[in-house]
Amino acid sequence: MEPLGLIAESLTFIFPAYCANAIPVLAGGGRPLDFGREFIDGRPILGKNKTFRGFISGLIAGTTVGLIESWLLNYPPLFGFFMSIGALMGDLTGAFAKRRIGLSSGEPLPVVDQLSFLIGAILFSFPIFWNRLSWELVAVAISVTLPIHVLTNFAAYKVGLKSHPW
Repeated sequence: MEPLGLIAESLTFIFPAYCANAIPVLAGGGRPLDFGREFIDGRPILGKNKTFRGFISGLIAGTTVGLIESWLLNYPPLFGFFMSIGALMGDLTGAFAKRRIGLSSGEPLPVVDQLSFLIGAILFSFPIFWNRLSWELVAVAISVTLPIHVLTNFAAYKVGLKSHPW
């Protein structure tokens, strides 16, 4: 496949995960998923920015996008759900890891911040999308996600949606 085709295919593939990861910034807030509790190390389990409203809105948005892609591109019907739940779980895993090393909600951890949601989405979608996944598709998805994530976070910061540019 030619490079532009592979880039377009990878962006289409990861779009539900992008939506699931981005929508909580717009629709989040409310009760934290960890109920404000601390882990055995005395630090928050996930942090105040990981909320029920954000999780549910991300799951709905990503699943909806995935359903549209399923209809248009003949993807498996549950593709968007698995991509979305994987993206959200990957992001939560990154948040959990950041709390364990002493970083507060909103503090940066390069690479983990940019890729944890994508790795989760790929892992969760693999059982139903394995026949369409290739190492090239995954490599391009990772390559395009790094700059896209940095740019979109900076834009969200500039318009006041985020308190930090990362």
